[in-house]
Amino acid sequence: MISPLYPFPAVIGQEDLKKALILCAINPLIGGVLIRGEKGTAKSTAARGLSELLPEIVTVKGCPNGCDPMGPLCPQCLARLKELALDNSGSSLATINNSPSLESVKRRAPFLTLPLSATEDRVAGGLDLSEALASGRRRVTPGLLAQAHRGILYIDEVNLLDDHIVDLVLDAAASGVNRLEREGLSLSHPANFLLVGTMNPEEGELRPQFLDRFGLSVAITSEDNVDLRVELMLRREAFDASPISFRKLYQKEVDSLKERLYKASRFLPKVKVPSSVRRFASQLASEHNTAGHRADLTLERAALALAAWKGLEAVGEAEVIEVSPMVLAHRQREAVPPPPPPPPAPEEPEEPEEPEKQEDPKDPEKPQDQENQDNQEDQKDPENQKDQKESQPEDLNQPPEPQDPNQNPPEPGEAPETVFEIGSTFRVVPIRSPFDRIRRRGSGRRSRSRVSQKQGRYVKSGPDQGRGDLAVDATIRAAAPYQLSREKPPGLALVVQPSDFREAVREKKMGNYLFFTVDASGSMGARGRMAASKGAIMSLLLDAYQKRDQVALISFRRDQAQVNLPLTASIDLAGKLLSELPVGGRTPLSSGLALTYREVRNSLSKNPLARPIVIIITDGRGNVSLAPEAKPFEEALKLAKAMTWEKRVKYIVVDTEETGAVTFGLARRLAESLSAVYFKTETLESKTLVDLVKNDELF
Repeated sequence: MISPLYPFPAVIGQEDLKKALILCAINPLIGGVLIRGEKGTAKSTAARGLSELLPEIVTVKGCPNGCDPMGPLCPQCLARLKELALDNSGSSLATINNSPSLESVKRRAPFLTLPLSATEDRVAGGLDLSEALASGRRRVTPGLLAQAHRGILYIDEVNLLDDHIVDLVLDAAASGVNRLEREGLSLSHPANFLLVGTMNPEEGELRPQFLDRFGLSVAITSEDNVDLRVELMLRREAFDASPISFRKLYQKEVDSLKERLYKASRFLPKVKVPSSVRRFASQLASEHNTAGHRADLTLERAALALAAWKGLEAVGEAEVIEVSPMVLAHRQREAVPPPPPPPPAPEEPEEPEEPEKQEDPKDPEKPQDQENQDNQEDQKDPENQKDQKESQPEDLNQPPEPQDPNQNPPEPGEAPETVFEIGSTFRVVPIRSPFDRIRRRGSGRRSRSRVSQKQGRYVKSGPDQGRGDLAVDATIRAAAPYQLSREKPPGLALVVQPSDFREAVREKKMGNYLFFTVDASGSMGARGRMAASKGAIMSLLLDAYQKRDQVALISFRRDQAQVNLPLTASIDLAGKLLSELPVGGRTPLSSGLALTYREVRNSLSKNPLARPIVIIITDGRGNVSLAPEAKPFEEALKLAKAMTWEKRVKYIVVDTEETGAVTFGLARRLAESLSAVYFKTETLESKTLVDLVKNDELF
């Protein structure tokens, strides 16, 4: 039983969303709508309500693809037409597509929902197993792309869809044809549909290729007016209590919208676009620095639909301006900054003036030679030398004296702690772990892996291992050579034995464990290095939230290390703890390494198939050891060498030591002991850190 739809006119507010959906219904060439907004803002309700406003379509009776009798036809309809032509060879058939032999029926335009868990054969179609086993003939089971032909394909949370499913939808939406090449099948059928997608930007962005396919994009928010919010609750409660009675209240408005939409669709071919308006649309797209020419075409098509909706015979600049935010917002790129101005021309040097003679305010009559003599005598006096040393400020540009890295210098008092704000965040590209042949269970959207579930992309077949995921095509191919020697029961074209069974090998993306080990000693506070580090970590946390990763944060300062954030996917908690992370004290590097290794091992004991990535941010100047008699840095190197025993862990060392006249290179030695990727940075820019992590060569 189909549940009643919430009436489209009953949706409160969201005028831009309603307008975008109506324009795409008038002119499907616009290319669909992407609805971006927070949770609970009627995205899905409005999209489903649009389906009952669409006019009925005429289709070939019994066609699973919803073909138009006037064409183009799918292979199944063409085969039926050919059979009818052979049976009625005496009748004249002018053209196949205009043949009156195919019976037609009227029905509502389809509205298909593409679930996030959909498999490739469910979307594009696949082999009809029952037909293949019973008759030995290959027949295609239509997928969602075929069923959505001449209707709406709705994708909820489109940004969470697997990439290989996205590619299938993109190809069909761009060409209007779904081409199936799999399991020994090769065919194509029309697939023209209105693509409607919803997404919550907090859960990740779309690939640029997919984003550009949507003709219009609408960003919606919750209603601020309290009276409207109360009215929204009343309407929803009334609909839940009695959907049929509630729909009757809005039936007249639904019929009026449906009639107006139908008239606008019929009137659309009569609307003209003056050349000046086309030039204005192209100029507008160029000024917004859009990629390609799809924005120009979409501006024209959307303005045409808006003019038809208003009943105008020609498109004006006002219509182009009205639709431009929906067309350009998701296509606009950052403009290239202008080149710097040329340097000013050098000025003619002026004649230097003779400096005036400066008099000593203490003794204006004192000669200069006598003053120099007094200064020399003061420098010889040890008491005066001491006073001058105490009164003069320390030269910050003077390079420090080289020290023994294992020396444990005494500190007269603890430096005060400082809490730095989180630096600016930015978008990051995915972090990828190396692909292997291990089957895993889990979810996420980061690293490609083989899976032991009936999910993911079917890439190949293998021996049956009892998982219940049968590879039908491979099983039939394995059984085919033995059919002549096997006795076939009546009505069965193919005999399959257990030795013929083949299992599907599938792949999908999964999440990772990311461990951040951060040096929070006093040296990290120099020149804002900790603020930049926090910004980079927060950017990766946001990316981890979108990719369904788990992230841990470990810091070391003063005398020991601590776990600030256990493995979690809560971005709110991660951001709060990161913002409160203090900086100050000495550097217990050994303690940080030991605690990190313990946390990583604990995570691997719970999930042996995990692939952790450890990012150590430090200058390597450890000065606190675990054992009292041990040298701090040598102890840290021994611990790092022992940590390489676990081959499932990847290490990255980011050296925060500033480049100067004298450098110790301790972080580089630490990276060598860890067999880690080493990166040297002077100011620890957050973008540089993220680029390091996401570099595919690291893995």
